[in-house]
Amino acid sequence: GLSYTWIFNNNTLYLQEDSRRFVSQATGNLYLAKVEPWDVGNYTCAVTNAEAQRQVWGPPTALTLRSDGVMGEYEPKIEVRFPDTTYAAKGSSVRLECFALGK
Repeated sequence: GLSYTWIFNNNTLYLQEDSRRFVSQATGNLYLAKVEPWDVGNYTCAVTNAEAQRQVWGPPTALTLRSDGVMGEYEPKIEVRFPDTTYAAKGSSVRLECFALGK
């Protein structure tokens, strides 16, 4: 299995207690519920393969705030990337992720 971690300005993001940010372990995407000035910086995704005992880092992505205050128009939508069929063994736990996006 793969696991995803995000690095912010060369420090690991610990998001367990942060209700504004979430890392999808299904896709590796980092979601920010509301961008604040202290969120500005460089973000890098690190993917770990436990079986291969290997970690690979992606290129850094800079997050900056727009100074003009213009965000454009974003229609609200539900972001879902479920497979057509999800299989689970009886008695096991399943995690489905759904995100509401928009302005």
